[in-house]
Amino acid sequence: MKHQPNSNPQTEAEGYEAAPGDRPVSPRKLLAGAAVVLVILVVLAAAGILKRMHAHTVLAARTNELAAPTVSVAPAHPGAPVDTFVLPGNVTAYTDAPIYARSDGYLVHWYYDIGAHVKKGALLATIDTPELDKQVAQAESDLVTAQTSAGNAKVQADRYSGLVKSDAVSQIDTDTFTTQAAVTASTVKSAEANLQRLRELQSFEEVYAPFDGVVTARAVDTGQLISQGSGAELFHMQAIATLRIYVDVPQLYAGTLKRGMKIDLAFPEHPGKTYVGTLVRTADAIDPASRTLLAEVDLDNRSGELLPGSLAQVHFKTPTAGPSFIVPTAALIFRRDGMELATVVKGDTAHLVRVVIGEDDGATVEIVSGLEPGDQIVQDPPDSLIDGEKVTVVQPGSKPTPAGGQ
Repeated sequence: MKHQPNSNPQTEAEGYEAAPGDRPVSPRKLLAGAAVVLVILVVLAAAGILKRMHAHTVLAARTNELAAPTVSVAPAHPGAPVDTFVLPGNVTAYTDAPIYARSDGYLVHWYYDIGAHVKKGALLATIDTPELDKQVAQAESDLVTAQTSAGNAKVQADRYSGLVKSDAVSQIDTDTFTTQAAVTASTVKSAEANLQRLRELQSFEEVYAPFDGVVTARAVDTGQLISQGSGAELFHMQAIATLRIYVDVPQLYAGTLKRGMKIDLAFPEHPGKTYVGTLVRTADAIDPASRTLLAEVDLDNRSGELLPGSLAQVHFKTPTAGPSFIVPTAALIFRRDGMELATVVKGDTAHLVRVVIGEDDGATVEIVSGLEPGDQIVQDPPDSLIDGEKVTVVQPGSKPTPAGGQ
């Protein structure tokens, strides 16, 4: 075995050389490495931030899309150039009058019942007035007494007037008898007037029809006590040869009504049949409570087909004052400030417009003011829709268009 010489630490320390892999790294290389690591960290951080920003943008866009209400739109259809609207009308008799008693007594007999057609001057009933008859007899006696007294006073006055000329009687006695003759003459006139009044009351024992018409009510019967001025009518009569139809026309159409224009009328009890009346007069004043104009349409009813008190459908045809549009009733928005419609502008923005309606048939309504040709109408707007709100538009045959075009 060979003997290895002992190594000297000092000698080894003085003659030691480091291995190539154990050589120290230079500062420049350290800085370059740190820069590379920093760049990697920055790239990773930027990528994370961009990813988060993109996710936030997508979330915001999705939130806006879901927040915008989805609405269906359609253009408003233009209305007819001639405006046709139907209004309810109240049918009344041309003349309508209750018949009252003018004297006290008992009903002896009545001659016409309800539904009877009578002529003017026909005797309707007879009233027995025993008290009045006695008053007439007394008034006749008072008149005879007054006439007798007046005749005697006139004879005395004439006699004294002749004698005073020859101074056979005094002027004072003559004046007395002349005054007495004048007083008794006035008494005669008063008695005549009282008798005439009572005879006129006595003439009311017979009740006559005041016009041609039909008896629509009889409120008395034979033997019933009749009192004048009690407010209880004996009969009720209506003249139905001509009927009056009263209708309240909205203020919007008041200016289109002309006296003499022909009006079509329909009645539920005569389906499919149209009657033609004439506009004869209007109130010439708008009712401030209802903002309507009262109009009267007269209709010939000599055939007796129609009955007063019924309801008529009055068809008006007037030229429109401007362009009108037809929209569904469901599109209307009822707000405190008035009636509105929702339209869509710029493709995705709601715009509320104030409108004035005309004819309403329940399913659709005529818009006479507030819309323009080409307006896109929201068909069934939500109650919470406000002016300027973004919406998602759905049109027939197309996919929803999100707000903002996303």
